[in-house]
Parts: sequence; structure tokens; C-alpha cells
Amino acid sequence: MNDPKKTTTKSPYTLGSTARRLAAAAGGGLVLFAFGALVVQTGAWRSFQTAAGFTPETPAPAVSREAAEAEARKAMLAARAERKKDKEGKVAAPLQPTGPDGYFVPPSESEMPDGAEGAAIRRGRDIFIHTPQYAQRYVGNSMACAQCHLDAGRRENSAPMWAAYVQYPKYRAKNNKVNTLEERINGCFNYSMNAQASEAGKAPPPGDDIYKDLMIYMYWLADGAPTGEKMRGGGYIKVKETPQGYDHARGARVYAQNCALCHGADGQGRKDESGKLRFPPLWGPEAYNWGAGMSRIDTAAGFIKANMPLGKPYSLSDQDAWDAAAYINSHERPKDPRQTGTIEEARVRFHNKEKSYYGKEVNGRILGVGVARATSASAASPAKG
Repeated sequence: MNDPKKTTTKSPYTLGSTARRLAAAAGGGLVLFAFGALVVQTGAWRSFQTAAGFTPETPAPAVSREAAEAEARKAMLAARAERKKDKEGKVAAPLQPTGPDGYFVPPSESEMPDGAEGAAIRRGRDIFIHTPQYAQRYVGNSMACAQCHLDAGRRENSAPMWAAYVQYPKYRAKNNKVNTLEERINGCFNYSMNAQASEAGKAPPPGDDIYKDLMIYMYWLADGAPTGEKMRGGGYIKVKETPQGYDHARGARVYAQNCALCHGADGQGRKDESGKLRFPPLWGPEAYNWGAGMSRIDTAAGFIKANMPLGKPYSLSDQDAWDAAAYINSHERPKDPRQTGTIEEARVRFHNKEKSYYGKEVNGRILGVGVARATSASAASPAKG
């Protein structure tokens, strides 16, 4: 009988044997992986699936933004038609049409109605896009509505008209009263289109057909939008001021690199071969005046960040957007029509809490004096203020 104290059993899990097993497993795994890759790459696996009666799934093609938006409009119109047929009031109101990015989808040009209503909508669209042409008597510069509200008033984060229409009437601190939509448009003529320098010397009078045509165009763009709701993308974005603040000298470099190609090194815009203005002036007598919202640096920074350079939204840093806005608004432009006394009085009353260079010294000059349009009798010259 063997002595148990002298009997020894060798463990199969020594360090060396474990290492050999791991190496063998790894080698086998690599062989299997290589074989599988070879089968897939040569098409043998697909052939096997086909022979066995399996049809490999083909990924569904990506749906374009345009197609998704068209489907959203189609679904809303279909739901509206069902609700119209409902005699018992059981069908819920259709939801607003939104695209894959969550922004409201306005109707397409093909949805414009016929008849007198459609004619008015088209007139409003034309006035909106070509304001100096179709409202010539009341425009005192080269600006048009569509230059601050892009894509004919459709573009999100560019103060689109589908969002503006459903917000009025509303209170505005700018004139400390409740404004109708017509009064809001009147303000655009006074400030953005500098109506004081126009043939009429003022904005269109109350009740003018220009307002009616513009408002029915905006009403049509807002088809399906919720009344009174602050809609996503409905204004200009707010860009938080950076620790470096804003600086017009830095902005000059940003402008030269990103803006001058379209708006000119002198900021006076560019025309096409026919002489038609293609890109608007950003300062000087043909630009918006000192009372326009875009003369505020923070407003301009939000517009630039989300929309400029054209076709390259959000390509500029926050700092560059602030500095470009500062550079653009550090130049003289038409006088604020609200100024009746001195520049300092107007600054305190209308611009005191704004991020603006109005009434401040830039490059040795106090801004806000204003610059007038050139006439046949005289060249452009600073207006007295």
C-alpha cells in the first residue's frame, strides 16, 4: 500500500500550460476571423444566403430633408381634410408640420392658391423679395425684407415670417405699446428700409395695399403654425457673449476673410452683370439705419452665426460672429429717424441699454451722425445731427 504522503498529482493548470492554451485559442480565433472575412469579401456568404432562399436585407435609402418636409405637409393636409368631413367634432386638429430637424415646414410655392387670394399672396411675395422694386416709393435704400429674413421669409433662425405672423398683435418695448402686424411692418420700412430717404419720405400709410399683400403672404407662410406660440427657430439665435467681448478691429479680419467676397471690401454690396443688387450693403447710405434692430451688435451676431457666410451656417465661431457684427456696426449709416435732438440725447433715450456703437467714439469719430443717399444734386455727405 502506497504511502499517501509520498503521492503527488501534477496540476494541468500550470503557468506554462495555460499560456500554451491561450496562444492556441488566439491562433484559432485569428484563423476563423480570416476565413470569415474571406468568405464575405468573395461574395460566397451572399451566394449561400441566396441559394438557401434567404434574401439579404438592403438598407433603406436615406430620406432627404425636402422629402420629409413634403410628407409632413401632406400628412397635415390629409388630417385637415378628415377633420373637415367630421360632423360630430371627434377628429382632433392636425399637428403642425415639422421637418426632421424639428422646425416648422411652411407651404411650398406649388401650394399657392389660384384666384384673387393667390394673386395677393404672389404680390406679397414679390414685395418681400424685391422691396425696392415693388414698394419703390417707400424705400429709401437698397434693402429688401428677404435680406434679413432669408429664403423669402422661410428660413428658420432668420426671423421667418411663419413665426412672426402668429405672434401679433403683441407688446413691443421698442415703442412701448401693443403693435399690430401692420405697425410692425411699418417699423421695418422706417428702420430697415430707411423710408425717410424715399420718394414719399415716409413708410406706406395705414391700410395701404402693400401691408395687405405682405400680411396675406405671411399668413399663407404660417399655414399650420400655432397661434401665440414662440416657435423653434422663429427669431434670431442668441449667441452668448464671449469672455473676450466684441472688438471691431478683430472683426475687420473676420470680415475680410468671410464677408468681403459677397458684400465688398467697402461693405457696399455687390451687383450682378445686369446691375441688379445681389448682395446688400452693410453700412453707408444704402444700408439699414441706426434705428434698425440689425444695428445692435448682439442681434447681428445671432444672424451671422446661424446664417453667414451664405450657405455655410454655423461655420464661424461665436467669437468671430461677435467680432464681425461689431465691425459691420462700427461704420456710419443713415440717421436714426427717432433722433430729434442731439446724438447723446437719442443714445440715452433709445440706445442706452443696447450693445451698439451708436453715440460712441470709434476710430476718432462719434457714430450716429448719419450719412445720406447721394442725389443728382450732391454726393453722399454726412447728415447734420
